[in-house]
Amino acid sequence: MAIKATKSKSKRAPRAAKTNLQASGEELLHYYREMLMIRRFEEKAGQLYGMGLIGGFCHLYIGQEAVVVGMQSAVTSDDAVITSYRDHGHMLACGMDPRGVMAELTGRSGGYSNGKGGSMHMFSKEKNFFGGHGIVAAQVPLGTGVAFAQKYNKTKNVSLTYLGDGAINQGQVYESLIMAALWSLPVIYVIENNKYAMGTSLERASAGTELYKRGIAYGVPGEQVDGMDVVAVRAAAEMAVAHCRDGKGPYILEMMTYRYRGHSMSDPAKYRAREEVQKVRGEQDPIDHVRKLLLEGDHTDEAALKLMDREVKDIVSDAAEFAQNSPEPDISELWTDVLVDA
Repeated sequence: MAIKATKSKSKRAPRAAKTNLQASGEELLHYYREMLMIRRFEEKAGQLYGMGLIGGFCHLYIGQEAVVVGMQSAVTSDDAVITSYRDHGHMLACGMDPRGVMAELTGRSGGYSNGKGGSMHMFSKEKNFFGGHGIVAAQVPLGTGVAFAQKYNKTKNVSLTYLGDGAINQGQVYESLIMAALWSLPVIYVIENNKYAMGTSLERASAGTELYKRGIAYGVPGEQVDGMDVVAVRAAAEMAVAHCRDGKGPYILEMMTYRYRGHSMSDPAKYRAREEVQKVRGEQDPIDHVRKLLLEGDHTDEAALKLMDREVKDIVSDAAEFAQNSPEPDISELWTDVLVDA
């Protein structure tokens, strides 16, 4: 269950209505497929990186799939998403084409940024995806600005602004919280707490480890959620989205999650024991959890899930083939998309 942080003891935030932690078989199948797509895509991206087909940095989302899938299930296509450098899963969950994402990873002209952005700098105006951002916490004030535009234009849309536990101690995070609270901006700060900022555990980097409480001083309520349970994420997301759409201002959701791979593909992750990773993967894997719910609830069978896995693998393989067959950007592209006439 979620743990809630309120504004203060003297002035408590209104209690949200209880959310239903149940999901239909159709919903569970959708969550399963979406998470499986991200998992298989990231596995393929790791393979291509190892083959030298992806250059630069590459941060995989394996293990954290329930967070973005659960959040996206509670919003509409008109809502905005902005995140950090661990962003491939967010792109796919927003509905961006795996071909375009993989082509961008490999630096090809068929990519979402025409092969010039790579892993950390992809955008999609059509999907209201405002990019992954390589500078730690840089996306937080930007996501707050998107929420300001949403309110200024009198929409009912929200801004999902993702950040990690490593970004939480950056000053611009708190400047953003202050502005969002003052102006009652419709922004949900989704903290993906995977327990390690690069190679440093949360306990060694933060004196206060309950990150959902970081907004209390500024009047921003928060909640801690099991980020390995997509149904729990969806329930918390629905509550936070309703809070923002009702004009009550920003909200913090701290998602307790875990990444199975290193910080990036160049990280051997020697700062944690292999047994720790195996334990989380064996007991808390978000995809296995939904698989169990599907089978125990008689919503599907093993044969159907195996077929779905093959279909997803075929889509990912097609994306990898498309990327490798796409041409590299022409040298003249160095001079395009540099400035915007405004």
